[in-house]
Formats: sequence, structure tokens, C-alpha cells
Amino acid sequence: MRSVVRTQTSQQAQSNRTVTLRVLRANPTRQVERRYQTFRVPFEPGMTVLNALLYAKENSDHSIAIRFSCRMASCGSCGMKINGLPKLACYTQITELGGGTVTVEPLDHYPLVRDLVTDFQGFFSKHQSVKPYMIRRDTSEQDTSETEYVQSPRELEDYLQFSYCIKCGLCNAACPTLAADPEFIGPQALGQAYRYVADSRDEGSQERASMLDTAHGIWRCHFAGACTFVCPKGVDPALAIQRLRRIVIAPPKRRGAPLLVKGASERT
Repeated sequence: MRSVVRTQTSQQAQSNRTVTLRVLRANPTRQVERRYQTFRVPFEPGMTVLNALLYAKENSDHSIAIRFSCRMASCGSCGMKINGLPKLACYTQITELGGGTVTVEPLDHYPLVRDLVTDFQGFFSKHQSVKPYMIRRDTSEQDTSETEYVQSPRELEDYLQFSYCIKCGLCNAACPTLAADPEFIGPQALGQAYRYVADSRDEGSQERASMLDTAHGIWRCHFAGACTFVCPKGVDPALAIQRLRRIVIAPPKRRGAPLLVKGASERT
């Protein structure tokens, strides 16, 4: 009987609880300077920071600018600073923040569009510069659906971890090197460069070298490790950069081009 009463008391306490949400507001196109606006949001079990923001937007101020999509930490759209750290709003539980005021701000190192929305054009330009796609002299796999490049499970493990990047931009926002050198290509692009360099099917390492082996490439990284710390998918860009340096200094023996396996219909 006492446990039932305690449960009901706990549920009532949670239903009466509110979250103090402190949102940075700014609009550079209209010369609106940065300021903080505070909202009181009713707490619900399982509430995320994105849930709280959407409640404030729907019930208090429709003009709050937020970018989001999947709500399940897959698209990377809702990246922002939460209590000073780059995080995904849809993945961050209110209960994880230890109570008190929840402060949300736009990501650092990106041009501000408005409120919590930043411009990722430069981010994607750097990503594209490392040619994040398969480069092959033999394009047979792309020309027919009846062949595939052979790759062992062990070879898959060499790059699988680094393929989980969702391009949320949190790693670049946390990177102290980008704060000092905007021309630094950044941990996200370097991590994705390694994803393809480590892929046994890829033959584009030399084409990527002009972007990687430079003063603003792998040698500019200070290995602070902040990129790895904030990554929501465990990609570990810092490790990728370390491995890229090792490859540049002591290139491994050249791998032979992976063989093509013909479709089952042609094997007989």
C-alpha cells in the first residue's frame, strides 16, 4: 500500500514539474542582436530538449527558429549547443541535464541564420572536397547489377565505424582548431576521407592527398579529442585523423584492385 502511495506521489510531483528553457534569439539579416528568451515548459517523462523547444514554439512563441526532421538521431538536423555542449536536441533527455535551467544556443563555427539555425554550406563544401564516394578505375559495378566488388568481413570492419557519420556537424562545432583556423578542413571531412581511404574497394587515396596532406588538413589538428567526445554515433574522427597521418608518413603496400564476382546466373 505504501509503495502505491509513493508512486502516486512521485507521478503527481512530475506532473507539476516545469522546465526552464533559455533560448538564444538572434536574426542577423534584420540586425537583431543576440538575447536570451526564457520559457516555462511543463515536464513530461521522456521529454527531450527538442520536445521542450517545440512546446515553447507551439504554445508561447511561433517565431523560434529550429531545424529538425527525424526526431530519432538519424538525420543530424537538430544539432545545437545544450548547456554549453554540442548535442542533438532530439537525443538529449531533459533528465540527463541534472535539473535547473536548460540553455540552448546555435552551434559554434557556423554562420548564424537565425536563432538556433546555422548555415552548413561551408560544412558541406569541405565534406565534398575530400571526394566522399567510391573512386574506381574499373567501374563495372556501376554499369551492371550482376557484379560486385569482393570485400571480406574483416575489410568491412576497417572502415565501418567511420561510415556511421550523420553529418550533424557537432564535431566541427566542438573543434578548438576551427575556432582559430576557419580554413581547417575539420574533423568531419577528415573522418569521412579516412572512411574511403580505409575501404579496400576504393582507389582514390592519391586524389584526396591534395586536401589531406596540407597545413590546413591532417597536420592542423591538435588532437584535443573534442570531436570524438561529442559525436552521437561513436565515429571517432580523432582516431581517423591519427590513422590518416600514419598512412601519409608510412604508406602501406599498395593493395591490388578487388576482384569482381559475377552474378550467380553467370557462375554456372
